[in-house]
Amino acid sequence: MRSIAVIGGGAAGAAVFGELLRVRPEGRVHWISGCESPGRGVAYSTRDESHLLNVRASGMGVFADDDGKFTDFARERFPETQGSDFLSRYLFGDFIQAQVADEIRSARISGYPFVVSSSSAVRMTASPDSGYRVILDDGSDLHADAAILAPGVPVPQPLACVGEESLNSGGYCVDPWRLAEWDIHPAPRRIMVLGTGLTAVDMLLSVALRWPQAEILAVSRHGRFPVTHPRLPADPYPHREQLNQALLSCDRVADMFRLFRHHLKESGADPASVVESMRPVNVPLWQKLSTRERVRFLRHLRRLWDPVRHRMPPASAWQLRELEEQGRLKVMAARIERVQGKTPLLVTLRPPGNTGPAKIEADLLVQATGLNLSVARSRNPLLLQLLEDGLIDADPLGLGYRATADFRVLDRNGEAQDKLYAIGPLLVGNFWECIAMPELRVTARQIAEALAKPH
Repeated sequence: MRSIAVIGGGAAGAAVFGELLRVRPEGRVHWISGCESPGRGVAYSTRDESHLLNVRASGMGVFADDDGKFTDFARERFPETQGSDFLSRYLFGDFIQAQVADEIRSARISGYPFVVSSSSAVRMTASPDSGYRVILDDGSDLHADAAILAPGVPVPQPLACVGEESLNSGGYCVDPWRLAEWDIHPAPRRIMVLGTGLTAVDMLLSVALRWPQAEILAVSRHGRFPVTHPRLPADPYPHREQLNQALLSCDRVADMFRLFRHHLKESGADPASVVESMRPVNVPLWQKLSTRERVRFLRHLRRLWDPVRHRMPPASAWQLRELEEQGRLKVMAARIERVQGKTPLLVTLRPPGNTGPAKIEADLLVQATGLNLSVARSRNPLLLQLLEDGLIDADPLGLGYRATADFRVLDRNGEAQDKLYAIGPLLVGNFWECIAMPELRVTARQIAEALAKPH
């Protein structure tokens, strides 16, 4: 019997597995989730109620036709959420699992064959005839005629400037989503969070609640938090079609930026509204940039783009302002030069300008500097093996692995593998916009439909 393997137990894996159960391609579908509670992944496993979705509930879903279902789900379970736009990440994890459970029940009733495994895939090789042999961590293996890689984001790696002594001190938290497991005695008096993006926002709210007497310092190169979502959805930018068509005629990021600034100046529009209007063309804009132009964007403009594109919920912004007004939270623009010693750790910072370095002691450092998308620096044994064997090819800028426009993975020679697909954050180098659920659910549908076509 033909078989399809979905490898990865996060939201992306759940979306594509559920879509496969919906379209029901010939054969059996295996979901190799690697966890006991599949569907949540890192983002939707947190139980901290202050960790909110940064997309309005009405725009969240698991499947391509899920619009509105999450808000209905939340209202039925928690009537008090009615009228709330930004709900908890954990509640959305509940929704993912409920939606997939519905598809599982339907498939089971109809007799459609599938397997959900909590084992992890640790190795995958191309079969001599066709397809792939997938080896699991329990010693078993299976043959897959087609496979979808959905491994999520690799575990963060420590910054290069952090000394070994500091890493082993118990005062440096590399993976911010494991902060809840951190046990520090006595309670930290000063906590430093490295980063000011969305993950850093969540971590700042967590440490403020857990250690109410601690002084908190947030440090990033630009020292700016994400822009706050308006309480009500903003009106669409009225000149979006004109802007997007003009942007698509550009090949250089400098020209794109000039167009963007011109529209802001002429219209007086909210920058966030203009950025949101660009979302439909972000993928083609990224794909037409040369590697050199992509480097320029990452080096010079990303620090301006990310805070506006990836906005934070109003409730999170309000809590941060409260912490700043209370004097508990300070935000600093600086580059981390060195972290050394044991607790308290000695952190050397370099503020912008010609000022000299600043040295600050901290009892706890939380690294929240963004996603680790480098396959070569991943600790995932499957990804490292696939890279070594040439079944995947790393993006030249360290943004995951390379793939075609229809999500098929490219091998070391740049050739598309006919039945090996990918979904999720490790496609950033190919599409740029591929992390959020609005994009993931569309990708999942397209992959499932491709695999359902007669072969």
